[in-house]
Amino acid sequence: MKLAKLFIWLFVIIVLIGYLRKVIKKRIDNTAVRYKAQKGIEIIGYLLIIFLILIAITVENIKDYTIIIGFFTAGITFTLQELILSIAGSFYIFFVRVYKPGDRIEINGIKGDVIDIDSIYTTLMEIGEWVSSDNYSGRIIKISNAFVFKGPIKNYSMDFPFVWDEIDILVAYGSDVELAKELIMKEAQDRLTDYTKNSVAKWKEMVEHYYIDNAKIDPNIAITLTDNWIVLNLRYITDYRYRRSTKNELFQSIQQGILDTHGKVVLASSTLQLLKIPEVEVRLKT
Repeated sequence: MKLAKLFIWLFVIIVLIGYLRKVIKKRIDNTAVRYKAQKGIEIIGYLLIIFLILIAITVENIKDYTIIIGFFTAGITFTLQELILSIAGSFYIFFVRVYKPGDRIEINGIKGDVIDIDSIYTTLMEIGEWVSSDNYSGRIIKISNAFVFKGPIKNYSMDFPFVWDEIDILVAYGSDVELAKELIMKEAQDRLTDYTKNSVAKWKEMVEHYYIDNAKIDPNIAITLTDNWIVLNLRYITDYRYRRSTKNELFQSIQQGILDTHGKVVLASSTLQLLKIPEVEVRLKT
């Protein structure tokens, strides 16, 4: 009888959680407040369920069904181990702050922006796949929260919302390399000043908080000589959300700057030279 009452109470709590979530969804317009309120209701509901189960286990006169509960719990644990691990993962995500809605992460080989975290799944707006660079593919992906215990989680926005990126400018031999370096650095400084300034303070916090060496934030150029051209490698820092647009702006401005040198700096390209096949005289012996 007491076991039946316990299941009734559990059912009532689950129905009440769903009802309160719907009420909050209808009455709260602010997305952030609504999201936090719904998650708070879920957590309170789960705590009540755990509390009721503990009360049921510790009350008197339950000797008749303790064995049944034991076998039932063992069976549930075995069959629903993935579900239980997912729920544990949701608590881990919430308390440890592995990631939060709005973060850009890569988990289980899937990259995207976190748009929702519930008790079982993390929902992502996918990035990449058949779409180049950091653009949305349009697919919504749900990943089990259990994956936080099974592999690495790459977070692009937690603590340090900037990434380093590089572009290669290929310059032909005979070009004025110093002039090329000057114009590339000028365009980089003009377009990346805000990112550089904003990232300095964040990087100082990273150095103080983590065991990590200080890194160079300002744009810098490295030169590589190849058989066909000179490679000017520009390394810079940018916001993770604007990596593609930043690279596009840099390429356009650097290309225009090189064109304005009127031949002092020439972009290199692969060339193929076709040679004339030598004449062959064939004499047939009769």
